[in-house]
Amino acid sequence: MSALPSAATSSPEDAIEYIRHRGLGALADRMGIEMIEFTPERAVATMPVEGNTQPVMLLHGGAYVVLGETLGSMHANFHAPDGCVAVGLDINATHTGSATEGVVTGVCSPIKLGRSVAVHEIVVSDARGIRCSTIRITNFYKRITQDSEA
Repeated sequence: MSALPSAATSSPEDAIEYIRHRGLGALADRMGIEMIEFTPERAVATMPVEGNTQPVMLLHGGAYVVLGETLGSMHANFHAPDGCVAVGLDINATHTGSATEGVVTGVCSPIKLGRSVAVHEIVVSDARGIRCSTIRITNFYKRITQDSEA
């Protein structure tokens, strides 16, 4: 792996450079997720409703989860100890609203950034600022070795 900025030695510019270098992944790209803020303290991204709906034209519940996992996993990896990668252990979502148009915004905040696990909460709101989903993700910091697969 190439040397990327980490939270231990980062500035806000380093955090954004981390995202530019790493990218968000093919699924996030396909769903139109765009990172709008990424700092050691939080991550914020938007996702369009259009193209990510279920048959009744509501934003698909799984789309909320993809947005949450994208934010939580990227932020956990930014904080990963040297020689480790964050891998998901658990994710859950409680949907309390329904976006039908525009974009939703996910705000990811760490609950716990430990030596072996990271836990994040992601609040997803619609264009009016109404909460639609609350997601919690737990990532485990797995040591990368020559033989291991992330």
